[in-house]
Amino acid sequence: MRAKLDLLPGTLDVMVLQTLATLGSLHGYGIARRIEQISGDQVLLNQGTIYASLVRLQQRGWIGAGWGISENNRRAKVNQAPGQFGGSRFVELCQEPLHSGAGQPNLFSIENPQ
Repeated sequence: MRAKLDLLPGTLDVMVLQTLATLGSLHGYGIARRIEQISGDQVLLNQGTIYASLVRLQQRGWIGAGWGISENNRRAKVNQAPGQFGGSRFVELCQEPLHSGAGQPNLFSIENPQ
């Protein structure tokens, strides 16, 4: 049996936002499989976990959702890329280096202070 991988709170939400920002609109199952693929199966997601994250992101307005057709020609709820809902700015902020502003050193920087 595999050991459970503990993630910090909010990590899955960021993974979902990044997946949608990269690949565009996807249904929940596709998002979960992509995260599992990218993580090398280190992050294994069940339906309850991924859909809880999607609902949380929808309620916060980070993503949108609508009905569409899956690859199997079935009706599926499709989660829309975050750009239309403010989520892309969130992803941009996550990718920016941390800074404290006003010439102050970044406490989280890995560079040696001078």
